[in-house]
Order: sequence, then structure tokens, then C-alpha cells
Amino acid sequence: MVNRVLGVLAAVVVGAAVASGSAAATPAGPAAVDFTGTVKLSNCSGSVVKPAGASQNDPALVLSNGHCLETGFPEPGQVIVGQPSTRTFSLLSPNGQNTLGTLRATKVAYATMTGTDISLYQVSTTYAQIQSQYGIKALDLSANHPTAGSSIKVVSGYWKTIYSCSVDGFVYELHEADWVWKDSIRYTEPGCEVIGGTSGSPVIDTGTGAVVGVNNTINEDGERCTENNPCEVDSNGNVKIVPNVGYAQETYLINTCVDAGNTINLTKAGCALAKP
Repeated sequence: MVNRVLGVLAAVVVGAAVASGSAAATPAGPAAVDFTGTVKLSNCSGSVVKPAGASQNDPALVLSNGHCLETGFPEPGQVIVGQPSTRTFSLLSPNGQNTLGTLRATKVAYATMTGTDISLYQVSTTYAQIQSQYGIKALDLSANHPTAGSSIKVVSGYWKTIYSCSVDGFVYELHEADWVWKDSIRYTEPGCEVIGGTSGSPVIDTGTGAVVGVNNTINEDGERCTENNPCEVDSNGNVKIVPNVGYAQETYLINTCVDAGNTINLTKAGCALAKP
């Protein structure tokens, strides 16, 4: 995972479960991707996202990684729903240079590291209030599976850096220590050599401007399936190690579990997220 060494990063910028990458900030792409909708967490990056069926008057959701939770990494098989939280998020200006305001969570609406690596915080303000007060529109959460070869931006609110690359392909299973993630996005090289603190960054399709994934890891040391060194496992059980290549978790399935009021309903017909 890409947030484990933030205490060390003041001295040396290296990755957590993430590469010691050297990618620098890049200009916004064809869809004018900037820092609009992104937030900075205490240890990670994140974004204000709006599922396909959400209303402007619904409480907003902040997307990050499951391994970015303030309570620590969820165990394999653990699913967190409706856990109270008062975590704060710094909402960034479109150019990423200023903090426009602070959003405060009311609860962890959903979090897990089983099958995927996501956290969704519900905050105390609605999408309409955020737009009215700060002039910031939430990022749309795509309801479609991402496409191989599509151009993407990984937007880190923590580092105020934008990485540019493409979707190289998809991994049947990505194994890291005891966690298993399914149908993960693999980044192309170069461009997305993410570093510690980029965990939770939205992965934005530059063609649509919508979020298609959430950045979460990279194989840092070339090790096999260990923490901070994920490995790819195909449907036949064959293991492949790709050093210094980053990965993200797809987010379109979140839409299958969103109910009225922008609530997460794991019993909803067709909901495909892991359940407790």
C-alpha cells in the first residue's frame, strides 16, 4: 500500500507498497483534469465523488483506500459499514495550491480491503452545499468498467501532484500479503510511478473526466506477494511479479450498492461489493 512511510517522507520520498517513483506533476490533460474535487487526508489522498444515482442534496461521499482508515488496515474478510467518524478532509482548490475549506466525516459509510481496497466516508455537507460554499463540483463516479488503453490521471491531493499514464490492462487477482484484490487496474510505464501518500488518489479517465478507480499500490522491491510488493495471479494460479508498476482498484461497482439518500445498501439487488 502506498501510505506506510509518510513519517519518513520528510527525509526521503519513497513509496509504501508503492514505488520509489520519480514522476513529477504534469499539466492537465484533454478533459482538463485538475485538483477539482480532490482532498488531502492526514496520511493519504482522496476525492469527493458522486455516484450515478446520487442527488445534489444528498450528503457527499469522500473516496479513499481501505488501508487509509484512521483505525488501521481492515483484516482480510473484514467489511466496515456505518462506523462513526469525525475525520477531516482538506478540500483543495482547482490548482491544488490552496485549501478552500475542511470537510468533516460523520461516518465511514463503507470500507474494506477484501476484493478491493476502498473507503467511503459520508460527510456532514451535501454536494449542493460544497458547490455553493466553495465553488467545487464533485467528481462523477463512473458506472462503467474502465477501458484498456484509456488515458488516465492519478490526482494526489496529499502531494498536490498529477500523474499521467494509461490503463495497461486488468489483473485477475492482485495479492499483497494476506489481501486479495480482484480485477485491478494496472498502469502503463512510465508516468504513474506513484509514491507514499498517493494512496486513495482518484484515477480519472481523461476522456470523460469521471473517476474509474482509486490508486492503491505498487511493487516496490520486486518481492513476491509481500506487503508493499503485490504480485499478479491469473485464473490458472500463475504468479507474475512486475517491479515498479502501479495498480488501482476499480470503483464502478460502488454504484451497484448506492441507495436513496446516497446510502450504502449491501442488500440491494445487484450489489457487488464485499459484505460482512
